[in-house]
Amino acid sequence: MLLRHTTKEVRERNALTVNPAKTCQPVGAMYAALGVHGCLPHSHGSQGCCSYHRSALTRHYKEPVMAATSSFTEGSSVFGGQANLLQAIETIFAVYEPEIIAVHSTCLSETIGDDLNQIVIKARDEGKVPFGKYVVQAATPSYVGSHVTGYANMLEAFVKYFAEKTDEKRRQINLLSGWVEPADMRELKRIMKVMKIKSVLLPDTSDVLDTPMTGKFEMYPKGGTTIAEMVSMGDSMQSLGLGEWATEKAAISLDNTCRVPFEITDIPVGIKATDRFIQALAKAGRVSIPEQISEERGRLIDVITDMHQYLYGKRVAVYGDPDNIIPLIEFLVDMDMQPVYIVSGTPGKHFESRMAEILSERVPEAKYKNGPQADMFLMHQWIKENPVDLLIGNTYGKYVARDENIPFVRMGFPIIDRIGHSYFSTLGYMGGLRIVEKILSVLMDKQDATCLEEKFELVM
Repeated sequence: MLLRHTTKEVRERNALTVNPAKTCQPVGAMYAALGVHGCLPHSHGSQGCCSYHRSALTRHYKEPVMAATSSFTEGSSVFGGQANLLQAIETIFAVYEPEIIAVHSTCLSETIGDDLNQIVIKARDEGKVPFGKYVVQAATPSYVGSHVTGYANMLEAFVKYFAEKTDEKRRQINLLSGWVEPADMRELKRIMKVMKIKSVLLPDTSDVLDTPMTGKFEMYPKGGTTIAEMVSMGDSMQSLGLGEWATEKAAISLDNTCRVPFEITDIPVGIKATDRFIQALAKAGRVSIPEQISEERGRLIDVITDMHQYLYGKRVAVYGDPDNIIPLIEFLVDMDMQPVYIVSGTPGKHFESRMAEILSERVPEAKYKNGPQADMFLMHQWIKENPVDLLIGNTYGKYVARDENIPFVRMGFPIIDRIGHSYFSTLGYMGGLRIVEKILSVLMDKQDATCLEEKFELVM
């Protein structure tokens, strides 16, 4: 109801964010840590922070998310949380027996100045970390960046800690995954298998956050990148990072410490981004592109061609994480749709240049913005100013979609009112089919629901 009072007159805001199109760093750090086998994420802060981070992931994946916390009290908030973390490390290894504890900081611990590195070293020196067990830490202050920043920081921490260079080069590539769904990570592994490329995928949340019901509880499911795989990354031929925001820091770290060259490419959403990904894979793995991949591409193009009349010229508003929406915007343009409004709450200097590169010729009227003031309020104001035919983004867009009567496709994080996103991939050519099907379904449903009776068609 309150959204109906959103004004269409846009005023410049420098300090106020209304309905942010992002969440906080520790959520991303926790998700990255869950993609490592036998790893227990640990939130160095209050119980409330950890509860929020866990619930955000649990609501999205409909799976239990295990994590520990330093449980700050008033005393910890004043005098520091070192004693809490030292006790936590000792207790976690004794009771829950993880292979790795992945510690991330929070607003509170960052504000009071806790030095995670010093505390972890002290824990090792005092024998609180058993032999063959590990503690990794990453700074993830919630008041800067976004969940994507936290994901990137934790991914970099794993690479820095575990990757080792030896004299024996391995015929494998490192695939550093951006923030995508477990189904997407499974699709990435399928593509690798089809192309006969040996790889290490980090992180890998498939078989962790999409596990089957067996009737038996497993604290640490069978999925996730193993310690041995992470160690071997230092001897790989090349690293391929999917998404600049989420993976570039880790790729640079691997290059600096182990001299593993890297290439950053977009997450393979749609035709062009997947083309670049497949070509980069073929080059890095020194293989040819199999016919099966070409056939999948052909099927996607065939569907777009068949249904072009329902896609052409449709005005679209998109919001989400930059690594995910940049290739999505490119895909929409390829289908002759008009992405006119784009916002991302994650800061980053290359966002606007990438948007201009994709949109300047085909959709010159497009408006786009990223950073703290690129929020859902701004998106709604733009839509009120000049309506759109389709809205794409996470669950929080449902209020705008309802108030403005706009067909709505859910993509991104979090999706907390539908299922399917963690089980059906939207990556690669096969994932492109899924995206097209979702877009067509809502557009054609709207047409069926609103057209004149004499225009109501059985065959579309």
